[in-house]
Amino acid sequence: MSRLHDAVEQIVFARTYTLGLLGTIDPAGWFRTPAEGVTHVAWQVGHLAMAQYRLGMERLRGPRPEDFDLISPAFLKAFGRDSVAAPDPAAYPPPAEIRETFDRVHDRLLAELAAFPESDLGSPSVTPHKFCKTKIECVRWCSAHEMLHAGQIGLLRRLYGQNPMW
Repeated sequence: MSRLHDAVEQIVFARTYTLGLLGTIDPAGWFRTPAEGVTHVAWQVGHLAMAQYRLGMERLRGPRPEDFDLISPAFLKAFGRDSVAAPDPAAYPPPAEIRETFDRVHDRLLAELAAFPESDLGSPSVTPHKFCKTKIECVRWCSAHEMLHAGQIGLLRRLYGQNPMW
């Protein structure tokens, strides 16, 4: 099995897990921030879309003008690394739009990775990242990063009064 194939399988596994969690949360409650928390589901999902774009596309091949049809600069800013989950839903696109971007970026990522040359995986990433120096490290971090945020979504579910999922 190739390194890229293995990394893509991990991305698909992480996304499947996240989708299982999201399937139990009504989008009408995506902006609910529990008193015990500092985030909400909408920010988590938007942040995952932003991160998959940045890690799996921008850092592998650089930004492209057509990427703005995939994920807008406003979306990237709203859910970027230094952003925080604002309690006001008006600060964000509606849940359906966040989910569409989340799905669209993931679909494009898988399509681009299917055609990515294995020989380029050891090359330095196009833009620097704290944890990832090479392109394969960026691809691998996509799944680990998603699982980290799936854990936060799982905690939000529990704070909403739902039972844990196994």
